[in-house]
Amino acid sequence: MIIKRPASVLGIIAAGALALSACGSDANTPAGGSSSGAAAPTNSAPVECGGKKALVAEGSSAQKGAIEAFTAAYGVKCPDYQLSYTPSGSGAGVKQFTAGIVDIGGSDSALSKDKGEVDAAAQRCQSNPAWNLPLVFGPVGIAYKLDGVTDLTLTPEVTAKIFSGAVAKWNDPAITAINSGVSLPDKAITVIYRGDESGTTDNFQKYLKAAGKGAWTKDAGKKFNGGVGQGAQGSAGVADAIGAGDGTIGYIEWSYVQDKKLSAAKIDSGSGAVALGAEGAANAIKSATLKGEGNDLVIDLDALYASNTAGAYPLVLATYEIVCSKGYDPDTAKAVKAFLTVAATDGQAALADAGYVPLPNEFQAKLLTAIAAIA
Repeated sequence: MIIKRPASVLGIIAAGALALSACGSDANTPAGGSSSGAAAPTNSAPVECGGKKALVAEGSSAQKGAIEAFTAAYGVKCPDYQLSYTPSGSGAGVKQFTAGIVDIGGSDSALSKDKGEVDAAAQRCQSNPAWNLPLVFGPVGIAYKLDGVTDLTLTPEVTAKIFSGAVAKWNDPAITAINSGVSLPDKAITVIYRGDESGTTDNFQKYLKAAGKGAWTKDAGKKFNGGVGQGAQGSAGVADAIGAGDGTIGYIEWSYVQDKKLSAAKIDSGSGAVALGAEGAANAIKSATLKGEGNDLVIDLDALYASNTAGAYPLVLATYEIVCSKGYDPDTAKAVKAFLTVAATDGQAALADAGYVPLPNEFQAKLLTAIAAIA
């Protein structure tokens, strides 16, 4: 199944494809730079097209727009080759990958050893480890709709209380104390959460636990554990549900906030309020550290989420492409390497305007090393 592309994304992809065709090189810094505040990476790498003509991938809906941009760039660099992506959610992506149904799995959470995902993936990869490659970065917005309120600030602690039901009214003193001068109504808060298994949910709950100063007493995981609110299917469903109500609040990727023109709260982690956007997210990503071994590039999200660096927006989602380090047939391995190389270089050019953060140079270099090592 080849995903449908919204008109707004198609315009971005077409512009990116034209720019790539015009320059005819592996350079991936857009002419004139990005208007979003995050610079595109500058490294490039040779691409050896060939192998399987039609790759199949499935998983995270959070990276849907990024995969569309990558696929467009792949078609320019390697004519007649394509990748079909189904944005069914991270849980489905992992299951389809470990079952050997898709060539690449997309997940907003790294494979879990405790849940048996690491072993299942290794079995699929002919007794070789699978690697988590963080190819797509994007901030997650705390989106809301509240008549008359377009400027709202939340702390991680208050956010944790809202999503666990401890703060249930918009004019609760915990919210008004950090929003001086904002008229907040005596209205119930309606929490909107992902009803399906989602890496976005897992990361959001990890953020609340790491940064919420003990206010989040629930578990993390791909199922929402807050115990309040209404579930919606997929990121698009959450965005639609927030936009359709009044007094609603939910967690949703920046690309969906932009597409649906939703309001999003600023986050104050202790060093001042920071707005949702590429610049704040890029500042947070620069300080991120890895905890995976070798070419398994798993990010230490607890340290990232708990940081309070001035100017940084720490609620950032890293979406992994899950691939076999070894164990593909030769044609699949060649095509997977070609697609991922294009995605990590040329494919980054259109990301900032689609709601994602282009790869920091440090991550790009590590990714290209890992991709080259796939056998």
